[in-house]
Amino acid sequence: MTPLKLLFIRHAQSVGNVEKRMQGNADFPLTEEGRRQAAKLAQRLREEGWRPTHIYSSPIKRTVQTTEILLSHFLADFLPTSLRDETGVNELNPMEPEITAAALGGSGDLSPIPVSYADALVEHKNGQFEGLTWAEAQEKFPQLCLQLETSLDWIPVPGAETLMDARDRTQQFISDLVERHQNGDHVLIVTHSWILQHLLATLLGCDRTWRIASRNTGMFEFWIERSRWFRPDPQTRLNTDLWQVRRFNDHHHLL
Repeated sequence: MTPLKLLFIRHAQSVGNVEKRMQGNADFPLTEEGRRQAAKLAQRLREEGWRPTHIYSSPIKRTVQTTEILLSHFLADFLPTSLRDETGVNELNPMEPEITAAALGGSGDLSPIPVSYADALVEHKNGQFEGLTWAEAQEKFPQLCLQLETSLDWIPVPGAETLMDARDRTQQFISDLVERHQNGDHVLIVTHSWILQHLLATLLGCDRTWRIASRNTGMFEFWIERSRWFRPDPQTRLNTDLWQVRRFNDHHHLL
């Protein structure tokens, strides 16, 4: 079997992660450690020979920067010789080379690996909590925070995205993804921890979303027999040779 390979990745460490902020759609950049994490991940994938044919990324800064670092390593083989040392390393900046088509003399297309920035991959929209620490939220909205701390019910935050909105956009993204790609494609998806849980639940066909721990640059890899994905018979859907979970929160490159 030459499967469709889907590799979901949580972005590298951001300033908001370190400050323990509810980042949501706020544009926090990567820390220096985050840049190192992304470079380590890229190096590991290159050593394994895992090269994407397509990349999808959230358009939020921390995911864009993670994607750019990964992409620069994948594109290193295509850089002009003058920009590589004898080992093939990009000399522009080994930690964050941010190689774009313009740097390669292109017109804006990040070929030979196409990159799509998808709004469906953005993090949960946190409404009035966006960018705050929990302590800051408690100070500004004490009654709401007390309700959230003492109830197991989902309590809406003003201006925030609903659970059904999140599930709807992830269902649409996964549906479009599988429809668009075929066996032999290697698809890399760079996103965020909270929405990643909904993406995985949708891909696995779950009717509930499970809390799943994901480290920064943690990888979740799935192999799919795309030619049989839409067949309804149990002999296909229950055949584990056709649907394989190959990695789950794999972050060994950070150890």
